Amino acid sequence: MNDNAPPSLAPIPLSSAVKAALEVSLKGCDELLPIEQWTNKLVRSEATGVPLRIKLGLDPTSADIHLGHTVVLNKMRQLQDLGHQVIFLIGDFTSMIGDPSGRNTTRPPLTKAQIEDNAKTYYAQASRVLDPEKTEIRYNSEWSDPLGARGMIELAARYTVARMMERDDFNKRFKSGQSISVHEFLYPLMQGYDSVALKSDLELGGTDQKFNLLMGRHLQQEYGQEPQCILTMPLLVGLDGVDKMSKSKNNFIGITEDPSSMFSKVLSISDELMWGWYPLLSFKTMAQIEALRSEVAQGLNPKVVKDALALEITERFHGAAAAAQAQEDFALRSKGGVPENLPEVVLSGAPLGVGAMIKAAGLAASVGEANRLIAGQGVKINGELVSDHAVKLEAGVLVLQVGKRRFARVTLS
Repeated sequence: MNDNAPPSLAPIPLSSAVKAALEVSLKGCDELLPIEQWTNKLVRSEATGVPLRIKLGLDPTSADIHLGHTVVLNKMRQLQDLGHQVIFLIGDFTSMIGDPSGRNTTRPPLTKAQIEDNAKTYYAQASRVLDPEKTEIRYNSEWSDPLGARGMIELAARYTVARMMERDDFNKRFKSGQSISVHEFLYPLMQGYDSVALKSDLELGGTDQKFNLLMGRHLQQEYGQEPQCILTMPLLVGLDGVDKMSKSKNNFIGITEDPSSMFSKVLSISDELMWGWYPLLSFKTMAQIEALRSEVAQGLNPKVVKDALALEITERFHGAAAAAQAQEDFALRSKGGVPENLPEVVLSGAPLGVGAMIKAAGLAASVGEANRLIAGQGVKINGELVSDHAVKLEAGVLVLQVGKRRFARVTLS
């Protein structure tokens, strides 16, 4: 559902504030269900002054958050800025089950220690998008652990196996003869129960979470609550332009990456992918984005528009000064120059082979890869091309360049 015109579905005329809230809700979203119920919730909130409770749950399955995660976090922040109460839910309990969404095999559950380590960084990184002073932080172990075996059985009795098998990934796995572990049925139930515990009015998630979000509506009705609405956001396509952004696919941009890396990676995407990223990652309105499209159609170089997106994203996570410096450094590198703020690397073991130094500096995955870069004339030291990987470097300070964009100032002792 990408139509950004706010619908007049409430039984009374909509105020300008409610219309604006609907426009914010719909920007870039895939579906908002049921939209008439969400409209009426907004009308009621405006009339009573009681903010709506908006929930987003993330399982700490890795240590870091990337731009793909921020698609729903951005939407949360937009609704937070309208005065609603947002709840950032860390799925420390559900992580032990493993989300089967989009999986064709059983997901290996994480250990408690892994979950605790990952959860430590999740909220700190999410706070780069959300306003931490206005965000309610919860862990679903708060109510899931006390539920116990008896409570789990009572919860499971509120849904049928037939309905569970309507889920697309379960259905495909069953028909293809792939195994489905019984504990995987518990995941959507527990995520749905989170909505009961938090009394949420709206739950956000990616398009792959629709079944789980609808489970929350079902269970809230089972427990006598007004059901939440659901808002799904498209999955952000990664740097490769093919698969969704994922650390396992190595097509991601981490929100803690240094400014120069973040800026240059955004600029590396295709022009076509840029238009898919703008509605999901930019805070520009759809009218402003369409105006940019029109300018490009009339002859504006799309790199100018992509540069603006890279600057906006980098500034969001690193500040205006760092983003401007990253932009300047990229322009300098593009002309063959050396940027000012280089990563500093201290190495010992001189004399050291060039390939070993490149690997140790983190500019190549292996010495073999470094040697191939040297053979391909892709390595410079202090501006001079390196043609022999057997060269040994003595102690000193040098500027190492790999390719056009990777630099490091190496102190070799």
